Amino acid sequence: MLAVAKILAIILIGYALKRIGLFGPDNYKVLQKVVLNITLPAAIVSSFATGRHDLGLLWISVFGLVCATIPLVTMFVVSRRMPVARRAFLMLNGAGFNVGNFTLPILTTFIGPAAALPAIMFDVGNSIMMSAGNYVTTAALLNIDSSRPLAAQVGSDPRATVVPRATPRSDDPDARRLERRAFARTIVRNFVTSVPFDVYMVMTVLMIAGVKPPMPVADFLAPISGGNTLCSMLMIGMMMDLPGSRRDVADALMILVCRFGFGLLFAFAAWHLLPFDAMTRKAVVFICFAPAGIFSAIFTDKVLGNARLSGFCLTSMGLAGVAAMAVANAVL
Repeated sequence: MLAVAKILAIILIGYALKRIGLFGPDNYKVLQKVVLNITLPAAIVSSFATGRHDLGLLWISVFGLVCATIPLVTMFVVSRRMPVARRAFLMLNGAGFNVGNFTLPILTTFIGPAAALPAIMFDVGNSIMMSAGNYVTTAALLNIDSSRPLAAQVGSDPRATVVPRATPRSDDPDARRLERRAFARTIVRNFVTSVPFDVYMVMTVLMIAGVKPPMPVADFLAPISGGNTLCSMLMIGMMMDLPGSRRDVADALMILVCRFGFGLLFAFAAWHLLPFDAMTRKAVVFICFAPAGIFSAIFTDKVLGNARLSGFCLTSMGLAGVAAMAVANAVL
């Protein structure tokens, strides 16, 4: 529990330092760039360099991808009558799991170092959605232009459930084909420009090919990857703020209820359906109660400019998730 207390303490320190004025309202964006482009990629490479990987564990990666996708689609369906800004917030924050920054230290504390391997393999699938897929899918389903803030796209109708098209859809087949190509390029660009996603994919290909990063690389990256949790949790604390309205409270509660409900469903499936030993299945059960990843706050900030509520949801779900993990550890 000491590791859990340290993680939560770092979040609260980041929030407290912002409140007393040591950090400005937008200073967290510097840490965003550090985490996304430096510390998290280093942590991914280090985990692949130091861990022993069994190709059979790729089924856990598939399970992680499914668990990260189902809530996103469900949020889209159940929120179809809500304003588009609220729909985007629920979709971006209701899916995906914070494995590397939050859950991994808890797993190794409760279960032991061997639990790190299934967590890493789960995160291979989860990262497809968490690092880019959630954002790309949300933008596509809600017709959001990723190059502009949502407020500038909705126009004079704040109750719109989707963003109105800037130009009418053309009946010309050539024009529609060009439009589809432009949309495909946008999707590819969002994936390719996500450094953690690129690193995960490269490491997965190397693992399948039987190639392991040399230990000197892991030794070089160790001090960088070691700062990943500190930078990530500080950033979350700097982002976090208390809900500012009843609607914010309602959205936060909806996120907590939905994530916990899906967590119970996925944990049941992991324990009873995955063809692995009890320790591996238990590790996956823990992950099912993890909060959203830092990408949820980053993408929420990019689309809605409301990273603070997203950070609050992440922290709240983190507290509830730790309690659920402690119960699971006692029961399983």
